[in-house]
Amino acid sequence: QVQLVESGGGLVQAGGSLRLSCAASGRTFSSYVMGWFRQAPGKEREFVAARWSDGSTVYADSVKGRFTIFRDNAKGTVYLQMNSLKPDDTAVYYCAAGLGSFGGNAYWGQGTQVTVSS
Repeated sequence: QVQLVESGGGLVQAGGSLRLSCAASGRTFSSYVMGWFRQAPGKEREFVAARWSDGSTVYADSVKGRFTIFRDNAKGTVYLQMNSLKPDDTAVYYCAAGLGSFGGNAYWGQGTQVTVSS
């Protein structure tokens, strides 16, 4: 069982930055691929970024070059550094943990709101 708690959301002007954090419980944090997803009002949840323990990463095209995902296995925490934010980035951001992927057995956080004003 893994519990995920996100923090760091808020209101920021376009062009600004935010860093989201996701603290995971459990002693097998390094076994999981960690990721971030987001859901804007009226839209489906979409993938943002993921990072494996070996350092490999993948990003959605919409955030490449602006967002960076990194993790601290010792602290059991994954971060999402978001720069050059746009109003289209406004959404509830969710942290996820999976064993190799984010399928039906993945764990999810409660979400944190990010609002980017124009």
